[in-house]
Amino acid sequence: MIITVTPNAAIDKTLTVPNFQVGFRHRASESLTLPGGKGVNIARALKTLGQPVIVSGLVGGRAGQQIVEALGRENILNDFARIAGESRTSTAVIDSTNMSQTEVIEYGPVVSAQELQAFIEELDLLAKGAHYMIFAGSLPRRVPDEFYGTVLTRLRKARCVTLIDSAGEPLRLALRGHPDFVTPNVHEAEDLVGHEFHDGQDVIDALEIICEMGAQSAIITKSDGCFARIKHGRHHRVYQATIPLFETIVSSVGSGDSFLAGFVASHFEKRNVGECLRRGLACGAANTQRFGAGVFDPAEAERLYETTAVIEVNAAVKD
Repeated sequence: MIITVTPNAAIDKTLTVPNFQVGFRHRASESLTLPGGKGVNIARALKTLGQPVIVSGLVGGRAGQQIVEALGRENILNDFARIAGESRTSTAVIDSTNMSQTEVIEYGPVVSAQELQAFIEELDLLAKGAHYMIFAGSLPRRVPDEFYGTVLTRLRKARCVTLIDSAGEPLRLALRGHPDFVTPNVHEAEDLVGHEFHDGQDVIDALEIICEMGAQSAIITKSDGCFARIKHGRHHRVYQATIPLFETIVSSVGSGDSFLAGFVASHFEKRNVGECLRRGLACGAANTQRFGAGVFDPAEAERLYETTAVIEVNAAVKD
């Protein structure tokens, strides 16, 4: 079983607004409302890929109830902890004339110390039956930045693969919990290591730094592929995977989540690293052709898989 953990679950609204301009009144030509938050998006993509998945996290108020009910309509199993605060709503505005994207994201509810402790204890129980635990997204207000790191440390004795997909200080502190995989995009990775990347070697060097910070393996995603430093026994191997860019993108919201779902789905099926990375890229690219985070046509993902490529950059990098 794969468990995705979304501390800051949301209602995600995507609006298509042609010729969108700040300060003017507009009428949306299309709209889509889905339960969201990175872990929810990943679970939706895993469900599409036919994988056994349960969504966990924190929800509260009327919005929280909407999230739970909507997941039920999607036939996605969930086991959320309830809180007193109101779950957030996030809005993405897509201008279909120039394919620009504007996002307005709420901070999320306030979570009490008692609610957080109960949630941590629930995660301990879920981990006992999990093969994978994926921790994803931002944290609600008053949840300490070290939350992910604390939970990952508690899970070291659990026999499950742990993954973290977050950003900023919560991600930095999460590495102290030694997750099996961490999957930042380029901008998140630059923030993590403290400098911009100018070429592929900078990305490869950053992967090594991230592993030195505590990750067992690391993947840095880009618009046209990814670099990965994957642990094999006592050594690491470094890979570069690529995929051709689309001329037209409907929406990039959730493409990183779909990448992670594709990677985990193949890893769960015990595919080799190259296949895992290629399938991740194919799912992420397929996501850009649909509205909705974690929404894609699996047949399209299979077709795109054939356009991907992977090479091993360094046969063996000693620790």
